[in-house]
Amino acid sequence: MSQKNGDPLERGISLFFPAYNEEENVGETIEKSIAVLEPLGCDYEIIIVDDGSKDRTAAIVEEYARKNERVVLKRHLQNQGYGGALQTGFKSCRYGLIFFSDCDLQFDLQELTTFIDLMKEDPSIDAVLGFRIKRADPLIRKLNAFGWKMWARVLFGLKVKDVDCAFKLFKRELIENITIESSGALISVEILTKIMKSGAKVVECGVHHYPRKAGVQTGAKLRVILKAFQESFKLYGRIKNYPGNKR
Repeated sequence: MSQKNGDPLERGISLFFPAYNEEENVGETIEKSIAVLEPLGCDYEIIIVDDGSKDRTAAIVEEYARKNERVVLKRHLQNQGYGGALQTGFKSCRYGLIFFSDCDLQFDLQELTTFIDLMKEDPSIDAVLGFRIKRADPLIRKLNAFGWKMWARVLFGLKVKDVDCAFKLFKRELIENITIESSGALISVEILTKIMKSGAKVVECGVHHYPRKAGVQTGAKLRVILKAFQESFKLYGRIKNYPGNKR
């Protein structure tokens, strides 16, 4: 599965961002992405997955796309949730490296270059997973995240520092070689469990995290959390004997 030599950027890089009612952030997200990618001198695309936004998120992305063919809008007419947006994002990527993050400006996209450098230094790396060095979220979200991480560790044996950190870089074939079934909050757990079982070489790297300045956070609702715990048992049944693709 791993590319053993060469520059991973030779095959280009796709960035995608799920977005729901992010009209105050999406333009700056696109501009910061371009600022990071242009100096790399490789093929790239920036995909915004608008998940049924009620504001001007899609219209703003369309304005950028008209001026820059590397900006792509994928639109859900009805909200499909975070997992559904990730599904669409992964399916839409064309290039050899796939990176995703959130559209809320809580991460420094410049840190993506550190992830790319790790793959350049060790071409056998299949994925670089970010973990938030100091999470800049309300206490309730931190507690939810800790509980979810421990639950994923107990149920799936998933020993990563930050399961749902939205700052991840993958080689394309790693995603192509697994079947992603989840469309809800479990999607990160499913992806990470399956790639770990596949024998992929995965490393973790700390990233800085900043408070949200605009827009409204989604997720962390009790209904969503309870549904995720319920569905985790179904997921466990599906992947407990997942064979992967051991190398």
